[in-house]
Amino acid sequence: MTPEDLSALIASVLERLVAAGTITISGDLPAVRVERPRSREHGDWSTNAAMQLAKRAGMAPRQLAALLAPEIEKNAGIDSVEVAGPGFINIRLSAGAAGELAKTIVGAGVNYGRSDSGSGVTLDLEYVSANPTGPIHIGGARWAAVGDSLARILAATGSTVIREYYFNDHGTQIDRFSASLQARALGEELPEDGYGGSYIEDIANQVIADEVAAGRPDPRTLPREEGREVFRARGVKLMFAEIQRSLHEFGSDFDVFFHEQSLYDSGAVDEAIAALRERGVIFEADGATWVRTTAFGDDKDRVIIKKDGNYAYFAADIAYFRDKRRRADKAIYMLGADHHGYIGRMYAMAAAFGDKTGRGEGMEILIGQLVNLMRNGTPVRMSKRAGTVVTLEDLVDAVGVDAARYSLVRASVDSALDLDLDLIASHTNDNPVYYVQYAHARTVAVDRNATEHGVRREDAFEPALLEEADAALLSELARFPRVVNEAAELRAPHRVARYLEELAAAYHGWYGKARVTPRADEPVSDLHRTRLWVNDAARQVFANGLGLLGVSAPEHM
Repeated sequence: MTPEDLSALIASVLERLVAAGTITISGDLPAVRVERPRSREHGDWSTNAAMQLAKRAGMAPRQLAALLAPEIEKNAGIDSVEVAGPGFINIRLSAGAAGELAKTIVGAGVNYGRSDSGSGVTLDLEYVSANPTGPIHIGGARWAAVGDSLARILAATGSTVIREYYFNDHGTQIDRFSASLQARALGEELPEDGYGGSYIEDIANQVIADEVAAGRPDPRTLPREEGREVFRARGVKLMFAEIQRSLHEFGSDFDVFFHEQSLYDSGAVDEAIAALRERGVIFEADGATWVRTTAFGDDKDRVIIKKDGNYAYFAADIAYFRDKRRRADKAIYMLGADHHGYIGRMYAMAAAFGDKTGRGEGMEILIGQLVNLMRNGTPVRMSKRAGTVVTLEDLVDAVGVDAARYSLVRASVDSALDLDLDLIASHTNDNPVYYVQYAHARTVAVDRNATEHGVRREDAFEPALLEEADAALLSELARFPRVVNEAAELRAPHRVARYLEELAAAYHGWYGKARVTPRADEPVSDLHRTRLWVNDAARQVFANGLGLLGVSAPEHM
């Protein structure tokens, strides 16, 4: 019996009592929360439903709990129910009901933990979106891991997810990139605001080689502006192809690569401005065109067409959001720490189009903090290709894809992240990803040993034989669906990682107490066979959880 099963059971008890007139509760009944007590001595599960509803029921929490407890206890699979403290209802499952969960998990397989809680909603999730002017840096790597994991989790809860990369191929960054390529090709000093790193020379040389191989002029021999345009057009494509390759090898792929330039070429920017003008939020002042974002909570109004007639960057933001909302119910932006100042203007812009701001409406913005690589307590600066910037490839080269992804996901993006390279590359239990992957490999080894000793899942399933050690592990396994739902609702993939670490601790503890294979002097029993179900349920949950993070579940360590 899962927490969701218990929630539904308690909700049905409440509905019956209301229908019978035993209790009167104003308004709709809220979703019933079932949590694991801090101490197992208090039972397997606990709910504060009576405390939540007492005021609306017009009675003390313990009084309401006393009405609910015996009705809950009548149901199959419930061993005992007691009222505790100010009105908590503690529930203890029968051994059979607890053990049945193992069979449920094994039967569900890859679908255990999945739900339809987010069904019917299309989400446009934009993440990474680094300018195509250099390799993905370590901050972008964090978004690649977190964004891809969040997309997997949202899809697992039933949402339709569009994974989107915004390709910034318009503006001054591309001008500086093109000038840097041309300078390197001509053997000149880089522009003062140009891009360094050996990758610039590599791309410049590749542009030259490709042009000559195609029978076109060497761009170094062309007039300066014409040559720079060649470096721009070819160089951006080469750089972006390398970015895509790095992300793919990191396990982060996208459904849409949206080109900023297309917003201007298609007229979408002008259409978006016209739409806002019709809504009465565009005005002219000081020779420029503005959006009155202060009417929607921004700290100042924003220019969209500058005095010189050129578009401000915010003009593309407006058109892009409008395009997203035509394709999705909500646009989720995952932005770096340097974009914190964008939040007010972006929500104001959404409101100007008629969207309500805040979570649950048409726009949501997540801000991620910085990543620092450390070794022996000292910051690491190890990139040769990108100068002083540490790249995604640097991290993968140092620790591998699994360790890199897991380590970048396991902390909330709200906080800065210090990664100890020596730790996350180590094969010790102090390394979280190793600890979790080793737990999965151990479940496979147990299964293998069980087969060698003639213990087969198919021969018997007697959950009533399970003991306290088994119940402790099963209660952890029962939490997984709720953890996935909470990770989706809160946009917090790190909750899945932290859960897996807690599950690994529970599994390793169970492994030391509960035997699946018989000792040399004893026959195979129904308890051994039933424990194999528990082991295999744990194996499935480890695999499902690691899969949501894009991390492999190895069978050998």
